Amino acid sequence: MKHLFRSLMFVPAHNERLLNSASRSDADVLLLDIEDSVPSIDKQSARDNIIRYIADGVFKGRAVYPRINDRESGELLKDVYQLTIPGITGFMYPKSIQGDDIYFIGKLLEAIECEKGYPIGTFKLIPLIETTGAVMNIKDICMACNRVVAVAFGCEDYVTNLQGKHDLVGDSIFTARSLIALSARACGIHPIDTVHIKVHDLEDLEKNLVLSRKLGFEGMLVLNPKELPLVHEYFSPTNEEVEWAMEMIALSNEAISDGKGVAVKGNKFIGPPMVKMANSILQKSEMIRKRNLFTNKHL
Repeated sequence: MKHLFRSLMFVPAHNERLLNSASRSDADVLLLDIEDSVPSIDKQSARDNIIRYIADGVFKGRAVYPRINDRESGELLKDVYQLTIPGITGFMYPKSIQGDDIYFIGKLLEAIECEKGYPIGTFKLIPLIETTGAVMNIKDICMACNRVVAVAFGCEDYVTNLQGKHDLVGDSIFTARSLIALSARACGIHPIDTVHIKVHDLEDLEKNLVLSRKLGFEGMLVLNPKELPLVHEYFSPTNEEVEWAMEMIALSNEAISDGKGVAVKGNKFIGPPMVKMANSILQKSEMIRKRNLFTNKHL
């Protein structure tokens, strides 16, 4: 993990007021939108804003993934060619329906990287899963290109495509959420949960976060900065989890140094899966510590 994926916040890139607000937020990833939230007439100004804000150092030290337009839009080449610049981490690709979509954008980025002199693979990808077909093809999408670092769920377009109906407890999207999280983890990339539409209902957000963590998501798409504290709380290790992880590592190291190979605590073996989980918790905790230091210094 090169950076945290607890919160990925959408920001319409043609709106300078919202760009300025986003620059002061502590979202882990900024999704500077050039797609759905930006009218056709404003797409070039959105690209220009991103380039200018990056050049001015407004997003320095931040993970920045513009949400570009899809391959049928007539805007894709302008998006990626103009925005393959230092300070851009990668791109969110919308309407990912099959692996070929991601293979295509990956090869397009490769050609641009070659022309501009970047190392191949510099710019990463986050496919956005928004249709029933995409859910059925999720594993192919995850494995289509080694640029893919995460995959995110877009519930609104999915439910429309399903011809289903939103419900209070989320039954209509439960299967899709489960399949996306399961497939992403199987492919070694980060699953990102869908936005919480009722941005002012933090109680309902918390209910969604409880389920999201149970399903195995790494983070969540965010629409409003007021959601960030709760999102970060649920996708960060607790103090108890960090203490458990430190104990697991210490006991494992002690067993290895004693030539035992396997440690035992409370009549339970501490095996490789527990040690792997403990290392993951400590790595994430350290990244959060560094991120908080950056936030306190710069935001």
